[in-house]
Amino acid sequence: MKKNRKLWASVLVAAIITSLAGGCQSREQTESGESMRTEADNAQTQENTALAGTEAAADTGEGERESSAVSDTQTADASNEEEEMTEVSYSRVSVHDPSVVYDNGTYYIFGSHMAWAKSTDLMNWETFTMNINSDYAKLFGKEWDSYCKTNSNPNLNGNLWAPDVIYNPNMGKYCFYMSVNGDDGNSVIVMLTADQIEGPYEYGGPIVYSGFNTGSHDVALTDVYQVLGEGSDITRYQNTTNTKLNCIDPNVLFDKDGSLWMVYGSWFGGLYMLKLDENTGLRDYTTTYETTANQSDAYYGYKIHGGFGVSGEGPYIIEKDGYYYLFVSYGGLVADGGYQMRVFRSDKITGPYVDQAGNNAVYTKQCNDLFEPIGVRLMGSYDWTGNREIRVAQGHNSAYVTEDGKIYLIYHSRFAEGKNGIPEAHEVRVQQLFVNEDGWLVAAPYEYAGEKISETGYTMEEMCGNYEFVVHNPTTYYQKVGKAVVGVMQPAKITLNEDGSVSGDLSGNWTYEEGTPNMTITVDNVTYKGVFLKMPSEQLYFNPNQRKVVMTFSVLGENVTAWGSK
Repeated sequence: MKKNRKLWASVLVAAIITSLAGGCQSREQTESGESMRTEADNAQTQENTALAGTEAAADTGEGERESSAVSDTQTADASNEEEEMTEVSYSRVSVHDPSVVYDNGTYYIFGSHMAWAKSTDLMNWETFTMNINSDYAKLFGKEWDSYCKTNSNPNLNGNLWAPDVIYNPNMGKYCFYMSVNGDDGNSVIVMLTADQIEGPYEYGGPIVYSGFNTGSHDVALTDVYQVLGEGSDITRYQNTTNTKLNCIDPNVLFDKDGSLWMVYGSWFGGLYMLKLDENTGLRDYTTTYETTANQSDAYYGYKIHGGFGVSGEGPYIIEKDGYYYLFVSYGGLVADGGYQMRVFRSDKITGPYVDQAGNNAVYTKQCNDLFEPIGVRLMGSYDWTGNREIRVAQGHNSAYVTEDGKIYLIYHSRFAEGKNGIPEAHEVRVQQLFVNEDGWLVAAPYEYAGEKISETGYTMEEMCGNYEFVVHNPTTYYQKVGKAVVGVMQPAKITLNEDGSVSGDLSGNWTYEEGTPNMTITVDNVTYKGVFLKMPSEQLYFNPNQRKVVMTFSVLGENVTAWGSK
């Protein structure tokens, strides 16, 4: 599970070699990999401190802020004066596990270690603080002192992870949900409330607990017997392949009928969903669940993803055009840990969630899911002309659907070369998402720069031409094995010809839908569907903020994402 973070370089190499040799891993290996991440929160905090030149994010909530005008360098040949250029500037922040909410013209992101930021354009961010940064011991201390705290895990401020904020109109309050993490899965999700999105926040109450280790924690301090009945057998909650999970990473949302739900969890036992009370924001104790293997649990609710010790955390759900889309981050969050975003969808908020190939998001066996083509992978690590940096370990995203139907993907990313000499440094990135004609999400090939897709499509001259074409293989990822680096996707060079043929390194055909940005391309006997999009590349030109505007496309076929860029 993610947030138990250690910079596990040497052991990760061994794990990678084992995975490459065998595929499925033992439960003991999985548990070891999770436990090794525990100390990385402290290491990450130190890295953030060095990068930002401020106090640690875990103590202050202050992530680093970096202007692209300072950090970016010119990398491209600018000899073609007829190329379409645009000015783009960014102010960067470091917010781990960013969860987005829009309020009164401003986008807010809330992350682990009490780091928050806001922006009016999704490009220029500034950090801020709230009363939570100073009052966290009072707000979360009840559950921490009584249930989560242990001698090996003594600091509350480093164990507040991945919040989610929602405005509840029934309460007239902003509801702030955050996980308080203890050892061995002894965790709890707690709700705070406020009249304003930036607080001040007050204690609301606990939502759900995990762990139930009678040897070190008093289960009577939880609500498990309130839900299950006094004296109920809770030993199944220590079963890694079934219902042992960590109650972290909450995402709260209203469904199409106005009911309030929370999806949560991490690794091991999987991700679950609970009904909340719309009038209190807390658990709805009137809603009960059956205990059915791999489907639901009387205490945790509906099972929607994972199980059997496989990875999976940071769940986030959006609704668009009748579908609920479930985002999940697979793998380990460090640079070469395989962290990546995958997507499933369902016509019901409680599932079942499936990928394009029809694979259910709930696993039925123990395996290394990084090598399983289950879930639509949004993007991998890639290197092409339009890059100025190789992003790795992209994950723990949120997403926002605007009133006019635009979709923004917000996530944190690490980088193949690190940042400012810090290998595990991370920053927030934003990309647009689009829905292809089959109702699946595809991501813009470059970070958001204010671009707008042409709803009436593009000209033949704009669409035809030479492209770099990257296939985002769902079963490979950026890794360092000794001195070797693997898992960075390289582009093929193709040409979209006016006669509808595809030539170059790959051959096939392409078509477009008149009066729309929709396109279809078939190469290597795979048919991909998606959209054309004209947007700024990430390559730098005449000055630190100047970018070339290029035609791109983003497509999905046979459960695999592919991008093209002129």
